[in-house]
Amino acid sequence: MKIIYTIAGLYRPAGMERVLTEKAAWLSAAGHEVTIVTTEQQGRPLAFPLPEAVRTVDLAIGYEDDNGKLLSKLFRHPWRQLRHRRLLRKLLRNVKPDVTISLFCNDERFLPSLRDGSKKVLEVHFSAFKRLQYGRGGLWGLIDRVRAKADLKAVRRFDRFVVLTEEDKGYWGSPGNAMVIPNPLPFKVARPASLDNRRIAAIGRLCYQKGFDRLIDAWRIVSPQAPGWTLSIFGDGEDHKALEKQAEGLPVNFEGNVSDPEKIYRDTSIVALTSRYEGLPMVLLEAQAYGIPAVSFDCKCGPSDVIADGVNGILVREGNVEAFAEALLKLIRDKETLVAMGKAAFEGAGKWSPEKIMDKWTELLENL
Repeated sequence: MKIIYTIAGLYRPAGMERVLTEKAAWLSAAGHEVTIVTTEQQGRPLAFPLPEAVRTVDLAIGYEDDNGKLLSKLFRHPWRQLRHRRLLRKLLRNVKPDVTISLFCNDERFLPSLRDGSKKVLEVHFSAFKRLQYGRGGLWGLIDRVRAKADLKAVRRFDRFVVLTEEDKGYWGSPGNAMVIPNPLPFKVARPASLDNRRIAAIGRLCYQKGFDRLIDAWRIVSPQAPGWTLSIFGDGEDHKALEKQAEGLPVNFEGNVSDPEKIYRDTSIVALTSRYEGLPMVLLEAQAYGIPAVSFDCKCGPSDVIADGVNGILVREGNVEAFAEALLKLIRDKETLVAMGKAAFEGAGKWSPEKIMDKWTELLENL
């Protein structure tokens, strides 16, 4: 088949970009002709390597140029949408794909109406509550609520709507075109981490969604009771300076972006996730692959799909920072429980194997 993916960009070393890169490589190796169309790449290098057979095209629309600029976004967005629609329609007519798969990056409103002959699939990597969980007020809050309602209508216009969890499928209203396909693990791990190092790792973009401010609040409780333990935060983003200031005086290391997960997980004994919302957090899948127990807020959506509370990690009631600190202390103080949970995590990681997940995608494509 000819398959086109559409996404904002491939320059961020983040979960959605990594998953798309892995799926495109898998489909290309299976003999499909894969093209990835971006709107914001603008000459920046790929965060993750792609096979030469996978073609990339950047439309250079520039939606992200208006991030944080409300008046500019309100004025420019309609014109950017018109240009985006025109350029994407021209590309689709030239390539003549069998299937066009959108990753919900500014084309979900108009893509189903482009009559190029391809089947249209919408793939979402965040929960139905994403826009509302910024917690913004005023005009931004009104825009968030309007866009959230528009999202619920837009997803029903696609031939298939793919979500990551059954929980999230329900939040979208379980439309008739919806189906669940979780993310695959991007790698296989032959042996688990030793769990001998006194390090807790947290990984993700340093932004509101990932809730690292809540993690630092919890660490402020834990650190005095856990001598010798350190917290390492991997990633970068707009909240970097504010988080560094919040963490002053605490044993916290801001490690920046690391492209090789082996360097992170081999020296880690606990993975912490304090996100305000997710789709299906890759960091929890990766921790499981390395046999590392995770402590996570039970946010919407995904942690409860990966963590069996008390078996391979600990789920904490969303937003309860004190309980999160107690969960970390439980694993820090009880090595036997830490090791047992790590063993259970490693043994359950096969659920997310690329072979199993890509079989589901192959079935979807063939049925279309």
